[in-house]
Amino acid sequence: MVASEAYPFSKTGGLADVATALARALGKLGHDVTLITPRYRGVAAGEKRASIRAYVADRWFDADLLEVPLGEHARAMLVDCPELYDRVGLYAERNTDYPDNATRFAFLSIAALEWAALQPEPPSVIHGHDWQAGLLPVYARRIARASGRPQDSTDLGSVPTVFTIHNLAYQGVFDKRWVARLGLDWEDFTVAGFEFWDHLSLLKAGIMFSDALTTVSPTYAEEIQQPEYGYGFDGVMSARRHALVGVLNGIDDEEWNPAQDRFLTAAFDADDLTGKREVKRVLLDTFGLPADDESLGRPVVGLVSRLVEQKGLDLIAALSPYLADLDATFVVVGSGEPRFETLWRSLA
Repeated sequence: MVASEAYPFSKTGGLADVATALARALGKLGHDVTLITPRYRGVAAGEKRASIRAYVADRWFDADLLEVPLGEHARAMLVDCPELYDRVGLYAERNTDYPDNATRFAFLSIAALEWAALQPEPPSVIHGHDWQAGLLPVYARRIARASGRPQDSTDLGSVPTVFTIHNLAYQGVFDKRWVARLGLDWEDFTVAGFEFWDHLSLLKAGIMFSDALTTVSPTYAEEIQQPEYGYGFDGVMSARRHALVGVLNGIDDEEWNPAQDRFLTAAFDADDLTGKREVKRVLLDTFGLPADDESLGRPVVGLVSRLVEQKGLDLIAALSPYLADLDATFVVVGSGEPRFETLWRSLA
């Protein structure tokens, strides 16, 4: 599996939770799972397993692959290339995407395939998540057997590929000059390939070249085939609907369990909610909000999210004059569009 973020190494949203939880769950079922993800700034090193070198965007990059156990039969392999991943943000800085994101995540896919090719047997499945891993199926078929590869390396060209869409709104769109720079074929720069309005879309590459597609729920699988929720990709998704299935996201009920959560000051469960009041008091204290008996009796509305329109923040903005009239306390953690950050600061 390849994911641009994975808990506890990196996280901006649900992708990180799902990538790690899925790897662990598959491992518990007896599958052997390797999750390839970048080693970003501040992430502790694992045990070195290999070094790779790849030519991307007109130059060579070197990386070490560092193994960290995730659980039974599951491991993370951190791609340690400081030049590409040792930065302030994962994808952007000051709300501006890094200009070499195409290089950074093309290299991630290549690193994953290089690791797989070093193994004595090919994997049974190659599984990419979101646009950052969109080139995985393309490279698996076209680069895995490139000239210069050792004769005893594993052929990955026939391994089935799965691509999971966590959020169709993020499409990895780049200028078409990146086609050649990323070692891609111009013959695939078509409507039936990875061309999207005369640009290169890494998301579309994953969608069009993978054998199977999944997304985060049966409902979302239907929604993204409609103009209202397709973000311009509804026609693309409809064209591949026979390969698409929605699998409802679950949660890791060991990680998200208030009965044994090490980050909470008191434990509680469905049968005994006594500790929940103490946790609520600590939450209010932490954010400098009133925590007397009256305040503890009011609801706390918690929001942890990217502050973007897709999450419905425009609806909250429209109702913002009325929020202070509600008998509730609000705790908001997130970053995103400046207008929504300003909204919450002004409400505070």
